[in-house]
Amino acid sequence: MQTAKEIMTKPALSARETDTVKAVLELLAEKRISGVPVVDEDEKVLGVISDTDIIRYAHQISIVPLSNLSGWISPYAEISDLASMRKGFDLLHRTDVSQIMTKKVYTVHEDAPAKEVAELMNRHKINRVPVVDTDNKLKGIVTRSDMVQCMANL
Repeated sequence: MQTAKEIMTKPALSARETDTVKAVLELLAEKRISGVPVVDEDEKVLGVISDTDIIRYAHQISIVPLSNLSGWISPYAEISDLASMRKGFDLLHRTDVSQIMTKKVYTVHEDAPAKEVAELMNRHKINRVPVVDTDNKLKGIVTRSDMVQCMANL
């Protein structure tokens, strides 16, 4: 039985709670990923920030209306005031990660069986699980694609 340590991506990319959303957006776009753990200066996991968190917040501050509950931004949304939209994006970009990150984070230790990680992801409908040591310091991350790779290699 494989463990989290054997299937995790390491080192895990992460953000700091004082980073701006713009910095996280750039990281997500550059690395083509959908979320990262948020850590403090000691690498202890404080939360997770994902594209879903960012899209929800953008909707809350009325930057761009959502087309439906799936979270996709509608390309057909009517935007009557481009200056207002620009101000909204400026606000979004300046927002600290700590304001919109998901603070309830589920983690596993390196010795957790892969099956336990999969069950945790399924039960809580999450796409990534930070892997931590006994001091809650980030060691890696197990993502959905890590789980798919694990299943393919069985």
